[in-house]
Amino acid sequence: MRHLEMNTKELLDILNCAVLVLDGSKCVVYMNQSGEMLFGQSHQRAVGESVVQLLRGDDFFEHLDLAMQQRDPHSLRECVVEVAGGELITIDCILTPLTLEQWPQHLLLEFQRVDRQLRIVREEQMIHQQQAIRELVRGIAHEIKNPLGGLRGAAQLLESELDNPELKEYTQIIISEADRLKNLVNGMLGPRTLPRAEEVNIHEVLEHVRHLVSTDMATDIHFVRDYDPSIPEFQGDRDQLVQVVLNIVSNAVRALENVGEVQLRTRILRQFTIHQVRYRHVLKIEICDNGPGVPSHLRDKLFLPMVSGHAEGSGLGLAIAQSLVRRHNGLIQYESVPGCTCFSILIPLENGHASR
Repeated sequence: MRHLEMNTKELLDILNCAVLVLDGSKCVVYMNQSGEMLFGQSHQRAVGESVVQLLRGDDFFEHLDLAMQQRDPHSLRECVVEVAGGELITIDCILTPLTLEQWPQHLLLEFQRVDRQLRIVREEQMIHQQQAIRELVRGIAHEIKNPLGGLRGAAQLLESELDNPELKEYTQIIISEADRLKNLVNGMLGPRTLPRAEEVNIHEVLEHVRHLVSTDMATDIHFVRDYDPSIPEFQGDRDQLVQVVLNIVSNAVRALENVGEVQLRTRILRQFTIHQVRYRHVLKIEICDNGPGVPSHLRDKLFLPMVSGHAEGSGLGLAIAQSLVRRHNGLIQYESVPGCTCFSILIPLENGHASR
């Protein structure tokens, strides 16, 4: 029997999913190695402790109580719980009542973390959506720019035939508005130049943008900097990255209505996947503010052209920023709740390999 128990433990320890066994008081009697990694707690320390010490989440505990009371299996999909250190993770969980002789009133819990899979699915959906929008915009832009060129040319010819300066003012309005619409259409198409390969110090980029925003005397923004000094220089286009950071910081300042706090943070992620490609090292730049958050009706379309939360905004800033970062094989993500909106710019520091 002892040999069988040892074999069972070894089998449970090689599982990718985290396994917990709780007694009738919701105390841990067993946790496998994947559970130790997920909850940041060793088996020895966890045994005898309440499961509340490992994770928190109203939805999870509601299903846990039901499973114990009804003695029926329950499952949760994409449930958000809080684990050690206050980290929020998304899990799938299966709760199964046990009827074993040694565990008559116990509950078997199987956890599978699904953050990465959900993120990859969201990335793919966003990429496909942006590609479809880009093709649509290109077609519309072609149809708009052709008559605009003719309209502008006709206005110039008409102006050359006019002697009255007052009438020439009207042709100038036509020309300037045609130019404005052309620039707007070009902005919707995004940048048309490839990134210029040069050594980029990301902290110099962040400090440059911070200085640009800080010199505006109309704002009372407090910047909190949390930089990782070990991050090396990398190949990129400094001017394009300045534009990306400036667009996001400017949005944060507008959201704060020129009064509040903006955090600038840099970190290195290891073995991270972007666009189904795994990279050994990825630069993560976080730009966070303590404003009211992104309105719910904009969250699914924030990176699309002509979408803006500000009446005076063009709706092109984030769409262009995402396009520029994609030219560096990267991605922009965001999370937003009232009081904390955080945009993450992810840029690989070296070539990666396919990860399907």
